[in-house]
Amino acid sequence: MLHALALNCTLKPSPSESSGDLLAQQVLDALAPHGVEGEIVRVVDFDVKPGVEADMGDGDEWPAIREKVMAADILVFATPTWMGHMSSVAQRVLERLDAELSETDDEGRPILAGKVAVVAVVGNEDGAHAIIADAYQGLGDVGFSIPSQGGVYWNGEAMHTTDYKDLPETPEKVASTTQTLARHAAHLAKVLAEQPYPAP
Repeated sequence: MLHALALNCTLKPSPSESSGDLLAQQVLDALAPHGVEGEIVRVVDFDVKPGVEADMGDGDEWPAIREKVMAADILVFATPTWMGHMSSVAQRVLERLDAELSETDDEGRPILAGKVAVVAVVGNEDGAHAIIADAYQGLGDVGFSIPSQGGVYWNGEAMHTTDYKDLPETPEKVASTTQTLARHAAHLAKVLAEQPYPAP
């Protein structure tokens, strides 16, 4: 069985309700029929220090999250939209993942090269397409593979306060996109597990 880790980059610490948690869980639920188990980590609940090293010391709690990233086959990168951009927590996660650029496996491949990443974005304003593009670039740079149609998002009406978690039901387009994302992510993860990228 494959394993997925969803990093919810909401700015709201637990136990506050989070739309990012909801969409991330929907992605995990869609992955389950394809032989993928998963868990969600709310990054803001941990003391993740700024920096670009695997361990910034002084109580840094990123190393524990990093272990989960390394154990996962699929990363679900979930972020809200704030002022048209990904959250500062999401940006910090990308910065911390930058440390993996210098890490390789026993055959010299980038350590993240066998892993898949998908992106989920929620917000009450425009910006999801740009956020997904930025996330794709960062995740791809550090070694993740992005599947076809590997992003899902929901934008609420501009200047209004309805959140994704407050909707009476999941919009059909979001639900169908989530299913496609999960199907493609699971397929790519299985392909990479059976046929890794060639070693240098």
